[in-house]
Amino acid sequence: MSRALFTAAALLGTCLSATPALAKTAYDGVWLFDETPPRPGVTMMEVKSKGDHIEGSVTTLWYGPVEMQNPRIEDGVLHFTARNINDKAHPTQNWSVAIEDGQARLKGRIWESDIDSKGRKSKAKDASERAFKFTALPPLGAPIPSKIAATPPMGWSSWNKFDEHIDDKTVRAMADAMVSTGLRDAGYLYVNIDDGWQGQRDANGVLQPNAKFPDMKALTDYVHSKGLKIGIYSSQGPRTCAGYEGSYGHVQQDAKTYAEWGFDYLKYDLCSGEWFYADADTVKRSYYEMGAALQATGREFIYSLCEYGRFDVGSWGRDVGGQLWRTTGDITDDYPAMAKIGFDKNGNPDWAGPHGWNDPDMLEVGNGGMSADEYRTHMSLWAMSAAPLMMGHDLRETSPETLAMLTNKRVIAIDQDAKGVQGKAVRKQGAVEVWAKPLVDGRVALALFNRGETATSLPLTPADAGLAKVSRVEDAWSGETANRLPAAYSVPARGAVMVIVGS
Repeated sequence: MSRALFTAAALLGTCLSATPALAKTAYDGVWLFDETPPRPGVTMMEVKSKGDHIEGSVTTLWYGPVEMQNPRIEDGVLHFTARNINDKAHPTQNWSVAIEDGQARLKGRIWESDIDSKGRKSKAKDASERAFKFTALPPLGAPIPSKIAATPPMGWSSWNKFDEHIDDKTVRAMADAMVSTGLRDAGYLYVNIDDGWQGQRDANGVLQPNAKFPDMKALTDYVHSKGLKIGIYSSQGPRTCAGYEGSYGHVQQDAKTYAEWGFDYLKYDLCSGEWFYADADTVKRSYYEMGAALQATGREFIYSLCEYGRFDVGSWGRDVGGQLWRTTGDITDDYPAMAKIGFDKNGNPDWAGPHGWNDPDMLEVGNGGMSADEYRTHMSLWAMSAAPLMMGHDLRETSPETLAMLTNKRVIAIDQDAKGVQGKAVRKQGAVEVWAKPLVDGRVALALFNRGETATSLPLTPADAGLAKVSRVEDAWSGETANRLPAAYSVPARGAVMVIVGS
């Protein structure tokens, strides 16, 4: 080699050796989070990079691995977004990671949970120990037949009053009150435990109740001894809405446990399952999986689908084994929220009928957030809608006025009518709506709702009921009868009139 060529080659080698390989980022590797809020329960972060390309995920107890979207380093800080499962207007949420004293400080928000946690650097082998264990959904099978819930279920549920703060003693007290107040005899049958009963799984994966429920079989036996039935709650996700153990990966096992304990009703709430089952196909299959598991136990269950009215649930709810399906998000104890659901979010009437019902959520009657007129509207709307009647107040504190409202036999009969028709608006005039609900005996229930802020007066006509004439009128709330409709009905602000008419 000539001296000139050698010199050129040497210089080139010097230049090449002086150009280091692209360095990994300071965030590359496995980071373990040992102390983090339970919701969403961040356990690990994994980051890897190649040149300018960065990818990674944050593993949580609620949602499994949360993929980093558009990860990038700006001013030494790793920024990324994560998909937001509950806000179509804001489909992503911002996250960041900064290295502080050798730890990764992770900050962000997912759904309603704020995250600000520190993780320690660890080895790759630790990632396998904390890796989320995915489970596969079975395909949809043949429609699951149902011969129960010929009329909308009636009962009580713990959530609206007690939230997750429910226990064995309170459930027994509610069963006692159902009997002593006459609510059971009025038709309220189910005593349902909502979220907050779950403990941990044993070595075999069998879910145990927490310390507030020392003996589930003894509890169900007690409720059954009162001539009542009892319900329980779960989610197809890893966590329930309140952060307790869900049924993800244990569906058949949990259904068997509920049957062995003696439960008669399951409310199945999508909650963290939204992350895994985010389209119509996977949501349907996740509900079918539990519906088939309940059927396989050989025990009769009311199956309540709680997925907030997504993907036209009423059009397929029966096929997955459901007898009722939520049409909306959670109700709250105030008139605007109740009215929005009752008037506008109560489901397609074509979907409702014997063995399958639109569920606009539980009753707030008796919880104190509305006036008597507003609660009467609430009860009238649910009755006209053929909705499940699930009370949500402390039954031990039921006032005489509330008890009279909840046990009115004519109002209950409208809700429970065997024809199973969901009533709907037949006339709207300003803030006033007239609803009609055909009944099995040929009569028609009519309701006059005043959604306005001042009292109003409006007539009801035979045409509202689809009749040529009306010769029998019974006031559903007072029981007063007449042989014709009055010239007009006076309806208080946010109030209702409900009558049963026949020709």
